[in-house]
Amino acid sequence: MALDLTYLAAGLILLFLGGEALVRGAVSIAARFGMPPLIIGLTIVGFGTSMPELLVSLKAAFDGAPDIAVGNVVGSNTANILLILGVAAVICPIPTAIPGIRRDLAMVTLVAAFTLVLGYLGHVSRLMGAAMFVTLCAYLFYAAVYGKKEEAEEDDEHAPVPMPLWMQLAYIAGGLAGLVIGADLLVRGATSIARGYGISEAVIGLTIVAVGTSLPELATSAIAAFRRHSEIAIGNVLGSNIFNIIGILGATAVFHPVAIAPSIASFDIPLMLGVTVLLALMLLGLKSINRLAGAAFLVFYTGYCGYLFTQMPGV
Repeated sequence: MALDLTYLAAGLILLFLGGEALVRGAVSIAARFGMPPLIIGLTIVGFGTSMPELLVSLKAAFDGAPDIAVGNVVGSNTANILLILGVAAVICPIPTAIPGIRRDLAMVTLVAAFTLVLGYLGHVSRLMGAAMFVTLCAYLFYAAVYGKKEEAEEDDEHAPVPMPLWMQLAYIAGGLAGLVIGADLLVRGATSIARGYGISEAVIGLTIVAVGTSLPELATSAIAAFRRHSEIAIGNVLGSNIFNIIGILGATAVFHPVAIAPSIASFDIPLMLGVTVLLALMLLGLKSINRLAGAAFLVFYTGYCGYLFTQMPGV
């Protein structure tokens, strides 16, 4: 037990540090091309901070723990909205007047709705996974082209001094190494605890692993909110949620077809879709996500996690 907890703690720490290093290096390189904050948040930051989810889901699928693989993705998407944006909004209200937000909200909502279809089918085959991954590549290409067209004018007075290229590459390499090792430790510890104490792997994946792999998103969005960069905070969550579904589930299924547990398909996926639609309505209909809304998100997420644990046998 002590060893499993050590694995779990070490994995979470390495995932956080690795994700932070990866994002710092990637954002620094992206800034050289003058990409707008929202596009950076959607692509480099959003996808970069989803690397833990990718590695954890791949590792879980190959280790015969599909519930952790799927629960990690679905749980991370729910945590990204309720927990991460909740924390960010409590730190500083998030303005919603962001250029191009409608396009990206449509994409993230469609992806969440597609997950509902996957849940109904009960599995993700290699062919479906490949199609999802191709869709992600097309989205990346579109986002990159759009970013160049909407290139933001930089304020040289406040522009950060870019770090040397070798340092950027070192951050990225070190971040990836931390993510790989951290993912292995996290899945090893979480799976052992789940099987040893009768906690279902679905619950572990939806809660502990999902929150753990979302730590890079949490750190990035919290810092972005504190620095009044709402585009990065929102773009990080939207990009991560898109990548989690069509990128992570897609890539995982290509290497190892993934089964979706009925409990996740009937409750957790519809809930994820519901909070995604709620976020879209708030971003389109409100001037900002204020502290009260952020606190409500956190209360909702706490209740969700509590409900999951009450559904365990013997509770």
